[in-house]
Amino acid sequence: MIVPYFAFTFILQFFITLILSLVLTPLVKVLACKIGAVDMPNARRINKKPMPSAGGLAIFTAFSVSVLFGFREIELFKVTWPIVLGGAIVVVTGLLDDIFELKPWQKLIGITLAALEAFFVAGIEMDSISFPFFGKWELGWLSLPVTILWILALTNAVNLIDGLDGLAAGVSIIGLTTLGIISFFFLLPNDSLYTTIIIFTLVAAIAGFFPYNFFPASIYLGDTGALFLGYMISIVSMTGLKNATFISILTPMLILGVPITDTVYAMIRRKFNKQKISSADKMHLHHRLISIGFTHRGAVLTIYALALVFSFIALLMNYASTTAMILLIIATMVGLELFIEVIGLVGENRQPLITMLKFVGNRQYRNEVLHREKADEPADSLPEEKVHEPDELGNTKEFNNEELLQRLKESLAANKAAVDVKTAEKTPEQKETTEAPESGEPEDGKKEASSSKAPTYATRSERHKNK
Repeated sequence: MIVPYFAFTFILQFFITLILSLVLTPLVKVLACKIGAVDMPNARRINKKPMPSAGGLAIFTAFSVSVLFGFREIELFKVTWPIVLGGAIVVVTGLLDDIFELKPWQKLIGITLAALEAFFVAGIEMDSISFPFFGKWELGWLSLPVTILWILALTNAVNLIDGLDGLAAGVSIIGLTTLGIISFFFLLPNDSLYTTIIIFTLVAAIAGFFPYNFFPASIYLGDTGALFLGYMISIVSMTGLKNATFISILTPMLILGVPITDTVYAMIRRKFNKQKISSADKMHLHHRLISIGFTHRGAVLTIYALALVFSFIALLMNYASTTAMILLIIATMVGLELFIEVIGLVGENRQPLITMLKFVGNRQYRNEVLHREKADEPADSLPEEKVHEPDELGNTKEFNNEELLQRLKESLAANKAAVDVKTAEKTPEQKETTEAPESGEPEDGKKEASSSKAPTYATRSERHKNK
């Protein structure tokens, strides 16, 4: 009777959380407008009119009330209050950003404070990691930086995909649901109970907010909600990771494959374009889908489908053998790279995998590339010829192509200078005799002079007559 009673209590608490979030969201919408947490239209944003932000306040409030005051039978309060405290730090940071637009380093300070609270107060950390074929690796003093890095990475990854109506909220629901299923079936009993309750309570809080946020949205998550969701996903994904295995680390990374992929390729793209890592652009996954012809709703649903594929792969990995898992990872990475290159996430002219496949599978293209490379081969790559010539002292000296070219230029310059000097030394009469007439026929006087100076010859008959 205990199990059915607890199941009924859990389902009831789930619906209470959903309804609470559903009721709080319109109130938060009014509050956001009053405190100035409003997204104004600009070149980077999709919205065409001012939109109330800070919708994450409704999710945070509904979640906190449920996990702090519900489930008294298992004293959930003792486990959840440190997590809620860290979440409150992130929510305050996000709310300040929604109102005043904080700088990236200021937001980073807030998230880092929450990560330190999770490590020292909530006791959430990684002590060791086990890898296939390599064994267990104790982190030691690296436990703190690894934990902070994990929280910072996942928190910002979810924040970056919050660019379309319902995108971050929907991807978070898919990812958290998958994490909840894995925690229930694969974590240790002591860890799985609390973690599963926390995860599905958060899913209920997001579900109550979701109708207001899906396209066309009437309120946005804002950094208040996006940072909170990312922080909570990083926290619950680390529950049970005190002695982490390769699969337990890879599973949440695959589940959050969409935001992590978008974040990693954004960093690569900005590095190629010589931009700051924190600089904003309109080349994120959702932006690229819209730019190639997807509608707003179509782009969101496509990313939902991609998130479901990642989640399904993460579930399969928990059943697959090591060899099958490695092959699955390789196939996933190849397919993901092809998809990224097709939509031009890094850049429309940066398609290394597609170019390589085209080189292998297209003979005409392969011949064009090979011929072009031969034609573009620089002259410097040709073997250099060396010439031996005697110098002024009679010693043999070795000259390469560049030196011979330089000597030839100097010789031509010297000859030209000598000709100029001789021309300058000539008298005016000498210059006139050397100049040719403009027409092809000689002048009349010159004709007569030439004819008078020409020798005459007598014929044979005339010479006989004279004799």
